[in-house]
Amino acid sequence: MARIEDYALIGDLQTAALVGRDGSIDWLCLPRFDSAACFAALLGDEGNGRWRLAPTGATISTRRSYRPGTLVLETVWDSAEGSVLITDFMPLRGEAPDVVRIVEGRSGSVEMCSELVLRLDYGHVIPWVRHTDGQLSAVAGPDALWLRTPVPTHGENDSSVSRFRVSAGQRVPFVLTWQVSHLPAPHPVDPEHALSDTEDYWTQWSSRAQLPGRWQDPVQRSLITLKALTYAPTGGVVAAATTSLPEQLGGARNWDYRYCWLRDAGYTLQTLLDAGYFEEATAWREWLLRAVAGDPADLQILYGITGTRRLPEWEVSWLGGYEGATPVRIGNAAAGQFQLDVYGEVIDTLSRARDAGLAAEADSWDLQTALLDFLESHWTDADNGVWEVRGPARQFVHSKAMAWAGFDRAVKAVQNSGVDGPVDRWRALRQEIHDEVCAHGYDAERNTFTQFYGSKGLDAAVCSFLRSATCRRPTRGSRAPCRRSAGSSCGTGSCSATTREPTPAPAARSTACKATRGRSWRAPSGMPMR
Repeated sequence: MARIEDYALIGDLQTAALVGRDGSIDWLCLPRFDSAACFAALLGDEGNGRWRLAPTGATISTRRSYRPGTLVLETVWDSAEGSVLITDFMPLRGEAPDVVRIVEGRSGSVEMCSELVLRLDYGHVIPWVRHTDGQLSAVAGPDALWLRTPVPTHGENDSSVSRFRVSAGQRVPFVLTWQVSHLPAPHPVDPEHALSDTEDYWTQWSSRAQLPGRWQDPVQRSLITLKALTYAPTGGVVAAATTSLPEQLGGARNWDYRYCWLRDAGYTLQTLLDAGYFEEATAWREWLLRAVAGDPADLQILYGITGTRRLPEWEVSWLGGYEGATPVRIGNAAAGQFQLDVYGEVIDTLSRARDAGLAAEADSWDLQTALLDFLESHWTDADNGVWEVRGPARQFVHSKAMAWAGFDRAVKAVQNSGVDGPVDRWRALRQEIHDEVCAHGYDAERNTFTQFYGSKGLDAAVCSFLRSATCRRPTRGSRAPCRRSAGSSCGTGSCSATTREPTPAPAARSTACKATRGRSWRAPSGMPMR
């Protein structure tokens, strides 16, 4: 099985596939990110579905890369017989989702093999496969797929195999298309035209980015990946294209991340705004306003890509998990958790969007005031925290700090943006939360904030304070005191990760503070410390 870091991602802004260095697509959900997988070898073995396209007998490709500024993947295979290039991509969605793979001979004559193992319903259902009109069709329940290629395909051990030779200058395309089974086959796409259109789209999108002077290539690649995780029809942004990749190899903390976490998507929004992508930021804000509409007490930490609230969690008993990490889970029960910080995260995200110049929207401020009304009555409640702890609720320091942030953004909105609100009451609540956190969430002996009230444990999440505090440059081995803030009443505070790595709480996603070491900076938000 390939290492997680050896997979490359291709997608069409509605779903995504993972391509290994061995030429195998081991994960693909159709037609959406959160649909059942037709290739699930990533979480099992090749019998759970995959599509391998590579020279016969070859194991690992020679080299690969994306075409600059695109999500078009190019993989080179060099051998004694010659050299071939395989181009993998997913065209922007038209009538139906497609995966296109084009084999190009570069030198010599190379024997190739395509092995298509379709297993629907997360690697569980073997479809009924037929060969008609020069194409392969596969049907099972609600799903139908078609493989179109000019080379012959035959059945072999419950898979569809094509063996052929490609010489210098030859191009052999494969196009896999999905459709609901009760509809006729979609019109075929022209693979070469689809390649040109896909490259043009991504190149034009990438060219709009406002990139920093340094690290332009990795920043651009990160932006493309964030865009690829956007569900274009609604503007929602998934946390990942996969489910159940383990936090620890062989462990049980394997969660389904094919949904929209408000907190994570907020970070994505800020990144897109910083890069000048206002259209995507606006689409996400509109998704948010639709998803959270209703009673603020019912706010969830995550939603489905269309704003769906119910995400029941179940275990896939027939998948062995990535390197044996079980169980494999579909859905996410964390949707029902109470995480106090999300209220502040949403308010902070909308505040940042406003500060960045995103066009004002009346519904946006109405939502924020409704969230503030709820937060006013519930900021003292214990919660499950940013790490989605499946245990007793706690008074998590990070959660309280984000409640503080919610009222802080509201005060600044009234002061700077001309919106209406009870600013004096919000200012008083901001101070009250600040004082409580400093009194109960701070360990003066060790000069550090803790994970929750009364805890001795540290928490990487509190390092997010550094996004907004004004911190002096620490000397090596010293603590990092923060400057006095007007109205502050707590003692000297710091994030211990300025000098050494913290011990984070068990988590599916961890936050590191390395990027803030040795830096003195100020962001327009956050909890002031002295």
